[in-house]
Amino acid sequence: MASLGLLGFGARDAGAMPAVAIAEVTGRDGATAALKQYAVPTADGVAIDRDNSVMIARADGKVYAFSLSCPHQNTALRWNEHDHQFQCPKHHSRYTADGTFIDGRATRNMDRLAVKRAGTELVVDVDTIYQADDNPKEWAAAFVPA
Repeated sequence: MASLGLLGFGARDAGAMPAVAIAEVTGRDGATAALKQYAVPTADGVAIDRDNSVMIARADGKVYAFSLSCPHQNTALRWNEHDHQFQCPKHHSRYTADGTFIDGRATRNMDRLAVKRAGTELVVDVDTIYQADDNPKEWAAAFVPA
C-alpha cells in the first residue's frame, strides 16, 4: 500500500495528486454501517481507506470507488506511477485507471463499489460490489461525475 504513487492519466494529467490515506468522514452504526462517506476529490488522484478496503479514484471527470483487492487472489492493488495503471504485486495483473483489466492472471476488471454523491461527499456502499462480468450495467454506471 505504501508504494502507491501518483494517480496520473497520461502527460496531460502530469499534475495528478498523490495517493493519500483517508478515513471516512462520518462513521455509521446498525443498518447503515456499510455506507461510508468521503470527501469528493477535487483533483485527479487516488485515496485509500485501509480500514474499509476502499480506494477512491478520480480520473477523466469521474470518481470511482474500488475494492482494494485484486479480483484474482485478493492481494492489495498498487498504483504504478510510471505506467499510469493499477497493478497486482503478486501476479502482475494490470488495470487502467477506471479499473478495466489489461493483462495478467486476473480474468476480469477490478471490482467497483456502489457510489453516489451527496453534496460535497461521496457515499460508498462497501457491501454492494459490482463485477463487470456479473453486473455489466451496474459496473459501467458505478461512478459519479467529478
